[in-house]
Amino acid sequence: MSSHRQETDGRTPGPHEADRRETVDIDLGGRTVTVPRGGLYERYRMDTDLDEVARDPRVSGVEFFRRLPKTRVDSAIGPTLTPNFYYRISTARLTMPAPSRAIRARLPKELVPLEIAPGLGLVSVMFFRYDVCDIDFYTEAAVGIAVKPARHGGLGFFDLVTGLKNEHLDSYVLSLPVSTPIAQVRGHDGYGFPKWVTAVDVDIDARRTTARVANDTGGDDLTLSAATPAQTRHPSGARVTSLTSYTTIDDAWHSTLSQTHVLSAGTARFPRGLTLRAGQGRMADDLRSLKPLRPVRFDVVTEGQLALHMPVPTSVQSRSQ
Repeated sequence: MSSHRQETDGRTPGPHEADRRETVDIDLGGRTVTVPRGGLYERYRMDTDLDEVARDPRVSGVEFFRRLPKTRVDSAIGPTLTPNFYYRISTARLTMPAPSRAIRARLPKELVPLEIAPGLGLVSVMFFRYDVCDIDFYTEAAVGIAVKPARHGGLGFFDLVTGLKNEHLDSYVLSLPVSTPIAQVRGHDGYGFPKWVTAVDVDIDARRTTARVANDTGGDDLTLSAATPAQTRHPSGARVTSLTSYTTIDDAWHSTLSQTHVLSAGTARFPRGLTLRAGQGRMADDLRSLKPLRPVRFDVVTEGQLALHMPVPTSVQSRSQ
């Protein structure tokens, strides 16, 4: 096990910056990745002490996680504990209609877009900031497509109404860049997501939401700037949303469940004054290929928590394009 030290510019580092000043190499499913020395992953390897997390001033509480016991499973990255716990997160999601024809051109033939009207589906651009979690601080972004649940042949409109009412939707992700090597290896090798490492800057507070994803040359891939929608506080345990994502691992279909414990959130419908710019890069290319129309919804969670379960094999019905 080796260590690395990173120099700072003399200013007082923030909580997650302090974690990243020194790193250590660890083995993850045969891959060597760096993690913060003394961080949660190095000390606990996914079996994090909830009492210690509860003492972190950034974390509102841990009762949500006490009701979700972890189990040990074998996976593509070796034996691990699931779910992966995220104790303080903030997220932004911009939802846009897009032509079903463009969406179908990017979907595997086994999946069907969730339509809000004949010939019109939904796509999203998402940004995530994970301040405290089992694999330490990181950020990520995504371009995703809303799809019908696997093996479900119902009408899209009723799927949509049911999904929104129960706050559960299904998706297929085209792009998922992340800011740390451990997030990339776990996400790509362990979950089957299209993850790569790049600079992903995400800042979300009650006033403003900004994000930037860098491309291979350091320029802009995708950027977002918007006023944060007015936030509503939710009592602990009162609002839990879920998302099922479909991926393939070794050519076999899997589904991954994520549960978000929402503590403070807000929504703007047909948002104004929002700037989303597609530059040059993998995310921009994926978004352009979907031919999105005007945004219809902007959801921001300024404080939440997340439980990300390991993927499980799932039966996906074979369909023609």
